[in-house]
Amino acid sequence: MSARMPQAALFAAAVAALPLAAVAVPRAGDVAPPISLKILGSGKTQTLAAFKGKPVYLNFFASWCGPCNEEAPSIVKLYKKYHPQGLVALGVNELDPEAKAKSFVDQYKLPFTVLLDDSGSTGKDYGTLALPVHVFIARDGKISTYRLGEMSNQEIEDAIKEIVKK
Repeated sequence: MSARMPQAALFAAAVAALPLAAVAVPRAGDVAPPISLKILGSGKTQTLAAFKGKPVYLNFFASWCGPCNEEAPSIVKLYKKYHPQGLVALGVNELDPEAKAKSFVDQYKLPFTVLLDDSGSTGKDYGTLALPVHVFIARDGKISTYRLGEMSNQEIEDAIKEIVKK
């Protein structure tokens, strides 16, 4: 391997070496695994349980993830469009230093709470074999849509519509 191999390619190679049985990937209909993570820039902790009864969109990302950077502007627009209908969005930064996470948030002016998964343990619970990961949780706390990898603007909006209407 070249010493100049991009981080994403190294990550993908490492993931490919993992036994699939070692990774639990949530499915539609499963109750969303609990989350308790530090909020970027505040030192406070945020739990998923605090949003019981609300539609929640979890977006797992990292600053070095190309598709994460491509999707960010669309996610911001869709959040602003559906937040008045009760949508909660939580960004979950995977394994980035806090400064890199903050830079990403500032660059895209993310208007929603961003959590830091410094250890990767929450990402493991959500099957983050690669990034981005999109998890759409209905008001009943069950996963409506789970997607590992990039989604189009329309796919994200369709998944949001599904959880907001329920």
